[in-house]
Amino acid sequence: MSKFRLAHLGLVMAAIGFTAATPVIGLGSLAYAADTVRAEVGKPLQEAQKLVSSGKNKEALAKLREADSVGGKTAFESYQIERVRASAAAGAGDNATAIKAFEAVINSGRLSAAEAPKFTQGLAGMYYRAKDWPNAITWFNRSLKDKEDPQTRDYLIQAYYSSGNYAAAAKELQARGGNSEASLQMLANIQLKQNDKAGYVATLEKLASSYPKPSYWADLLNRVSGKPGFSQRLGLDVQRLRLANGLFTKASEYMELSQLALQAGNPGEALKIIDQGYKKGILGTGADAPRHQRLKDLALKTQADLKTNAVKSEADFIKLKDADSLSKLGFALVSDGQADKGLDLMNQAVKMGTAKYQDEAQLHLGIAYGVAGKKANALTALKAVKGTDGNADLARYWSLMLK
Repeated sequence: MSKFRLAHLGLVMAAIGFTAATPVIGLGSLAYAADTVRAEVGKPLQEAQKLVSSGKNKEALAKLREADSVGGKTAFESYQIERVRASAAAGAGDNATAIKAFEAVINSGRLSAAEAPKFTQGLAGMYYRAKDWPNAITWFNRSLKDKEDPQTRDYLIQAYYSSGNYAAAAKELQARGGNSEASLQMLANIQLKQNDKAGYVATLEKLASSYPKPSYWADLLNRVSGKPGFSQRLGLDVQRLRLANGLFTKASEYMELSQLALQAGNPGEALKIIDQGYKKGILGTGADAPRHQRLKDLALKTQADLKTNAVKSEADFIKLKDADSLSKLGFALVSDGQADKGLDLMNQAVKMGTAKYQDEAQLHLGIAYGVAGKKANALTALKAVKGTDGNADLARYWSLMLK
């Protein structure tokens, strides 16, 4: 959050507008005949006010001491002096004096309903600037009781956070339902300090979805792959998400993912990854350029073999009710540009119910729909992914990207 600005200080002490020994109108909720200021108080008070208006706040504070020295001051005279002192001290940067003056004015009971929130907010701001978190919290809460204000609530949350009361800060953030990047970042920081891993990941998911920066996705994917029970079989899927979110910057990353795709029987995907590396100038350059070309040649050969053997492989997998292999074949065909055929095989595989890795097959069906540009189908398929081995997490992340 930006540095706190003392709100309404110019309004707080502007134009007191009284004449000595005459009733003062409009300074409190009500005016009474007894609300008068004697000349011996009013004269230095008026001069102090003029000094404040001219920006001579230190001189104004000195002039107020003349008014202070008058004996037998009424409560109203003291109230008027403190109003001017509050403005002068704040303008002079005398935080301690301004705080005392503000408290005196607020506790006088003479502020109107319209003025009260301005003074309480200003006092809270001074405590905030002084890093007096307990008093800042007290007065921010009091200001919010007088009048709800989103910026004031932001500073209340920051005061809770700065004071180390993370539970209160998190409660305020969640109650408000704020989804700004700054609010989510603060909530994530709080959850880290509280060692609330589940809460942190949930907030990180919101950040990655609404503000898809590589740093959020990198943290999210590192955490999901490090969860207890996360299946190592899903390493390729994690890398797919890393690529989709622009996290690849090295030739070795493109090479590794291409090789994993080939090992999974998906040469069409491998070629797309390799081509992306070439287009970015990451592959095909330097001493390893021949190696990059050999990998591309291997992917092209594997792609040709896939086309030759696809029909026979399909028949064999259906006959054996090998749902896992049928799902892989379908995914390979989708990546190779045969979306309708591939999706049909993948749906058959899911419906067989014989897959050893049923959730994985469902996850890949959702990803394949996304690759084919069928967003609604993809979201439906991904929503059906269950399990605690990472499949459901990855399905949720693909959904975040598609929405």
